[in-house]
Amino acid sequence: NQRTLKNPIHCAGIGLHSGKRVNMQLKPAPAGTGIIFVRTDLGGVAIAAIAANTAATSYATTLRQNGAAVQTVEHLLGALAGLGISNLFIELDAEEVPIMDGSAAPFVLMIADAGIQVQDRVQTVLKVTKPLFVRDRNKQLAIWPTETPSISYFIDFDHPLLREQSLTYQFSEENFIRDISAARTFGFLSDVQMLQANGLAKGGSLENAVVLGPDGVLNQEG
Repeated sequence: NQRTLKNPIHCAGIGLHSGKRVNMQLKPAPAGTGIIFVRTDLGGVAIAAIAANTAATSYATTLRQNGAAVQTVEHLLGALAGLGISNLFIELDAEEVPIMDGSAAPFVLMIADAGIQVQDRVQTVLKVTKPLFVRDRNKQLAIWPTETPSISYFIDFDHPLLREQSLTYQFSEENFIRDISAARTFGFLSDVQMLQANGLAKGGSLENAVVLGPDGVLNQEG
């Protein structure tokens, strides 16, 4: 069944790329609403979190609709997907979701505090019926039909702390909370000046990203 929150809940933080302070409120929504961002600073302009509204994906996912945009939505939408939240109003007074610690975990805690309400309508889903392959330079995505959802992920970075790594993840709400939600954004010190020169990462810090120098992790907590 579809799900929403039992109660509204609020947080505040800064935007990773804009560096601006932002207030965000998550509010319950009726069955069939979907996930809707609302720009309160623009008089309540609504932006639906659907694939057709994807405007950019370079260093952050941006959604655009009705002449307005909302940026860096991936950690929040990850938390909503991982906890099966179908319907929600997300009110923002700036153009970017607060980055928090650079993971989905703070949003998971917010949702737990607000409580989850099961609704009386079945959630429609997509069923994969044939293989799908997408390639973009050195990145590849392959999707196969299966009865139990899982993700196998591989990375290969030219960095001594990363190199080749892999993870196979069997989807469940419990596994998402335990194994995935606390995974933080990481980046390379060598890229910081380039990002900031392009007007990005103005709010970035060791508090909201894991930063890798040439030989180690700059964050004190590792």
